[in-house]
Amino acid sequence: MSSPSKRREMDMMKLMMSDYKVETINDGMQEFYVEFNGPKDSLYQGGVWKIRVELPDAYPYKSPSVGFITKIYHPNVDELSGSVCLDVINQTWSPMFDLVNVFETFLPQLLLYPNPSDPLNGEAAALMMRDRPAYEQRVKEYCEKYAKPGEGSEDKSSDEELSEEEYGSDDEDEDDDDVAIAGKPDP
Repeated sequence: MSSPSKRREMDMMKLMMSDYKVETINDGMQEFYVEFNGPKDSLYQGGVWKIRVELPDAYPYKSPSVGFITKIYHPNVDELSGSVCLDVINQTWSPMFDLVNVFETFLPQLLLYPNPSDPLNGEAAALMMRDRPAYEQRVKEYCEKYAKPGEGSEDKSSDEELSEEEYGSDDEDEDDDDVAIAGKPDP
Protein backbone atom coordinates (compact mmCIF):
# COMPACT_ATOMS: atom_id res chain seq x y z
CA MET A 1 0.00 0.00 0.00
CA SER A 2 1.32 3.44 -0.85
CA SER A 3 2.02 6.02 1.81
CA PRO A 4 -0.56 8.72 2.63
CA SER A 5 1.66 11.40 1.03
CA LYS A 6 1.86 9.44 -2.25
CA ARG A 7 -1.88 8.90 -2.22
CA ARG A 8 -2.43 12.62 -1.55
CA GLU A 9 -0.26 13.50 -4.57
CA MET A 10 -1.97 10.90 -6.75
CA ASP A 11 -5.47 12.11 -5.81
CA MET A 12 -4.51 15.77 -6.43
CA MET A 13 -3.15 14.88 -9.87
CA LYS A 14 -6.28 12.86 -10.66
CA LEU A 15 -8.43 15.83 -9.65
CA MET A 16 -6.43 18.23 -11.84
CA MET A 17 -6.56 15.80 -14.78
CA SER A 18 -10.36 15.67 -14.40
CA ASP A 19 -10.43 19.30 -15.57
CA TYR A 20 -10.96 20.86 -12.16
CA LYS A 21 -9.20 24.14 -11.58
CA VAL A 22 -7.03 23.54 -8.49
CA GLU A 23 -5.10 26.27 -6.69
CA THR A 24 -2.70 25.22 -3.93
CA ILE A 25 -2.32 27.20 -0.72
CA ASN A 26 1.26 27.83 0.43
CA ASP A 27 2.60 25.61 -2.38
CA GLY A 28 1.66 22.48 -0.44
CA MET A 29 -0.60 19.57 -1.25
CA GLN A 30 -2.54 19.56 2.00
CA GLU A 31 -4.59 22.71 1.48
CA PHE A 32 -6.01 23.93 -1.80
CA TYR A 33 -8.98 25.50 -3.55
CA VAL A 34 -11.07 23.82 -6.23
CA GLU A 35 -13.45 25.55 -8.64
CA PHE A 36 -16.74 23.65 -8.49
CA ASN A 37 -19.62 24.04 -10.97
CA GLY A 38 -23.20 23.61 -9.84
CA PRO A 39 -24.73 20.35 -11.07
CA LYS A 40 -26.93 20.28 -14.17
CA ASP A 41 -30.68 20.18 -13.60
CA SER A 42 -30.33 21.74 -10.15
CA LEU A 43 -31.12 25.17 -8.70
CA TYR A 44 -27.34 25.67 -8.62
CA GLN A 45 -26.74 25.03 -12.34
CA GLY A 46 -24.60 27.75 -13.88
CA GLY A 47 -23.01 28.76 -10.58
CA VAL A 48 -19.30 28.39 -9.84
CA TRP A 49 -18.05 28.04 -6.28
CA LYS A 50 -14.61 28.16 -4.76
CA ILE A 51 -14.23 25.19 -2.40
CA ARG A 52 -11.48 24.95 0.21
CA VAL A 53 -10.11 21.45 0.78
CA GLU A 54 -7.78 20.46 3.58
CA LEU A 55 -6.27 16.99 3.63
CA PRO A 56 -5.36 15.66 7.08
CA ASP A 57 -2.01 13.92 7.65
CA ALA A 58 -3.88 10.60 7.80
CA TYR A 59 -5.60 11.07 4.41
CA PRO A 60 -7.00 8.84 2.81
CA TYR A 61 -7.79 7.04 6.07
CA LYS A 62 -9.27 10.24 7.47
CA SER A 63 -11.70 12.34 5.41
CA PRO A 64 -10.80 15.67 3.84
CA SER A 65 -12.21 18.87 5.29
CA VAL A 66 -14.38 20.53 2.64
CA GLY A 67 -15.99 23.96 2.80
CA PHE A 68 -17.49 26.58 0.50
CA ILE A 69 -15.51 29.81 0.27
CA THR A 70 -18.04 31.36 -2.10
CA LYS A 71 -21.36 32.03 -0.39
CA ILE A 72 -24.12 29.51 -1.06
CA TYR A 73 -27.69 29.25 0.21
CA HIS A 74 -28.26 25.64 1.22
CA PRO A 75 -29.71 23.92 4.32
CA ASN A 76 -26.63 21.70 4.76
CA VAL A 77 -23.96 24.39 4.32
CA ASP A 78 -23.20 26.86 7.12
CA GLU A 79 -23.69 30.31 5.62
CA LEU A 80 -20.91 31.96 7.63
CA SER A 81 -18.16 29.32 7.71
CA GLY A 82 -19.02 27.40 4.53
CA SER A 83 -18.81 24.10 6.44
CA VAL A 84 -20.56 21.19 4.77
CA CYS A 85 -22.84 18.72 6.55
CA LEU A 86 -22.43 15.57 4.49
CA ASP A 87 -22.38 12.12 6.11
CA VAL A 88 -20.11 10.52 3.54
CA ILE A 89 -17.41 13.15 4.18
CA ASN A 90 -17.97 13.64 7.91
CA GLN A 91 -18.82 10.13 9.16
CA THR A 92 -18.75 7.32 6.62
CA TRP A 93 -15.56 8.21 4.75
CA SER A 94 -13.55 5.29 3.40
CA PRO A 95 -10.03 5.14 1.90
CA MET A 96 -11.74 3.74 -1.21
CA PHE A 97 -13.04 7.28 -1.90
CA ASP A 98 -10.88 9.95 -3.48
CA LEU A 99 -11.05 13.67 -4.22
CA VAL A 100 -12.71 13.13 -7.59
CA ASN A 101 -15.56 11.34 -5.76
CA VAL A 102 -16.01 14.43 -3.58
CA PHE A 103 -16.42 16.77 -6.58
CA GLU A 104 -18.15 14.47 -9.06
CA THR A 105 -20.51 12.64 -6.72
CA PHE A 106 -20.73 13.83 -3.10
CA LEU A 107 -21.04 17.62 -3.57
CA PRO A 108 -23.39 17.34 -6.60
CA GLN A 109 -25.62 14.97 -4.57
CA LEU A 110 -25.62 17.45 -1.69
CA LEU A 111 -26.80 20.25 -3.97
CA LEU A 112 -29.33 18.09 -5.80
CA TYR A 113 -30.86 16.59 -2.64
CA PRO A 114 -30.70 18.99 0.32
CA ASN A 115 -31.69 17.55 3.69
CA PRO A 116 -33.61 20.20 5.68
CA SER A 117 -34.06 17.83 8.63
CA ASP A 118 -30.29 17.93 9.41
CA PRO A 119 -29.42 21.59 8.78
CA LEU A 120 -26.34 23.73 9.27
CA ASN A 121 -28.30 26.70 7.93
CA GLY A 122 -31.54 26.63 9.92
CA GLU A 123 -33.04 29.58 8.08
CA ALA A 124 -32.57 27.91 4.67
CA ALA A 125 -33.98 24.62 6.02
CA ALA A 126 -37.04 26.33 7.51
CA LEU A 127 -37.70 28.30 4.33
CA MET A 128 -37.31 25.16 2.20
CA MET A 129 -39.89 23.29 4.31
CA ARG A 130 -42.26 26.25 4.74
CA ASP A 131 -42.18 27.93 1.31
CA ARG A 132 -40.39 25.98 -1.43
CA PRO A 133 -40.83 28.66 -4.17
CA ALA A 134 -39.34 31.36 -1.89
CA TYR A 135 -36.45 29.00 -1.01
CA GLU A 136 -35.77 28.33 -4.70
CA GLN A 137 -35.82 32.07 -5.44
CA ARG A 138 -33.31 32.72 -2.62
CA VAL A 139 -30.98 30.00 -3.98
CA LYS A 140 -31.13 31.60 -7.44
CA GLU A 141 -30.46 35.06 -5.97
CA TYR A 142 -27.34 33.76 -4.17
CA CYS A 143 -26.14 32.04 -7.34
CA GLU A 144 -26.59 35.25 -9.32
CA LYS A 145 -24.99 37.46 -6.68
CA TYR A 146 -22.08 35.30 -5.48
CA ALA A 147 -21.44 32.39 -7.86
CA LYS A 148 -21.30 33.98 -11.30
CA PRO A 149 -18.82 32.22 -13.59
CA GLY A 150 -15.80 34.19 -14.71
CA GLU A 151 -15.71 36.48 -11.71
CA GLY A 152 -13.26 34.42 -9.71
CA SER A 153 -15.96 33.02 -7.44
CA GLU A 154 -14.08 34.59 -4.55
CA ASP A 155 -15.45 35.00 -1.06
CA LYS A 156 -17.92 37.76 -1.81
CA SER A 157 -20.08 39.24 0.85
CA SER A 158 -22.70 41.89 0.26
CA ASP A 159 -20.62 44.39 2.26
CA GLU A 160 -17.63 44.05 -0.06
CA GLU A 161 -19.34 44.34 -3.44
CA LEU A 162 -19.41 47.63 -5.26
CA SER A 163 -21.58 48.42 -8.21
CA GLU A 164 -20.24 50.50 -11.11
CA GLU A 165 -22.26 53.46 -9.80
CA GLU A 166 -20.57 53.22 -6.39
CA TYR A 167 -17.12 53.10 -8.01
CA GLY A 168 -17.76 56.37 -9.78
CA SER A 169 -18.68 57.31 -13.31
CA ASP A 170 -16.37 57.49 -16.31
CA ASP A 171 -16.97 61.25 -16.69
CA GLU A 172 -13.65 62.18 -15.11
CA ASP A 173 -10.69 61.25 -17.25
CA GLU A 174 -7.58 60.90 -15.08
CA ASP A 175 -8.96 60.74 -11.54
CA ASP A 176 -10.92 57.49 -12.08
CA ASP A 177 -7.74 55.46 -12.24
CA ASP A 178 -6.63 56.79 -8.88
CA VAL A 179 -9.94 55.87 -7.26
CA ALA A 180 -9.89 52.33 -8.67
CA ILE A 181 -6.31 51.77 -7.51
CA ALA A 182 -6.89 53.27 -4.09
CA GLY A 183 -9.88 51.01 -3.37
CA LYS A 184 -13.36 51.84 -2.27
CA PRO A 185 -14.38 55.49 -2.44
CA ASP A 186 -15.15 57.20 0.84
CA PRO A 187 -18.85 57.18 1.76
